[in-house]
Amino acid sequence: MIMGCGRVGSTLAHILEDNGHSIAIIDRDPQAFRRLRAGFRGRRVTGVGFDRDVLTEAGIESATAYVAVSSGDNSNIISARVARETFGVDNVVARIYDPRRAEVYQRLGIPTVATVRWTADQILRRILPEGAEPLWRDPTGTVVLAEVTVHPSWIGTRVHVLEAQARCRGAFLTRMGEALVITENTVVQEGDLLHVIAAESDMDRINKVLAAAPEEEH
Repeated sequence: MIMGCGRVGSTLAHILEDNGHSIAIIDRDPQAFRRLRAGFRGRRVTGVGFDRDVLTEAGIESATAYVAVSSGDNSNIISARVARETFGVDNVVARIYDPRRAEVYQRLGIPTVATVRWTADQILRRILPEGAEPLWRDPTGTVVLAEVTVHPSWIGTRVHVLEAQARCRGAFLTRMGEALVITENTVVQEGDLLHVIAAESDMDRINKVLAAAPEEEH
């Protein structure tokens, strides 16, 4: 079930339907349903997504997932909470424009997508040097997944040795354009891109360690 038939909501509806899911989409503006393709087979319901009668009409009792992507933060959060707390839908996601609100609601157990923060991160990743901006951060900003630059002297070193010296956890390598799961026998090769998962407060230290040659073991 999707609340909001804007560009995001209609795109999600089409993708989910193409993957074999049954869709119900809610919007207070009946003209919004024009964004749906002519062959869309899902249910269209006019109303607000936090109105229990509207949700019932849309079939909330049988919904396995609820997505709130209207243009209003308050509407998205309220409807997501009603879907979860009143109707017991476990798989709920709300789009939020204000990243400060996103952090609060994430702590309350409502998964959120903070649109402004995500967009800013994507832009920064393209205009700043590699490793300057994380690939992903949790909504609280505490943990990040980041690509780090590794000094050429690390080539031929096992990743677990690198992890020990940098005091970090390697998430995966990108090798020749393909992601590679790190094992205890994985060795850094020329051209590898290393991605680490770490506390954001540790990233400056990790970058400095890996940008230099490894320390010699005594």
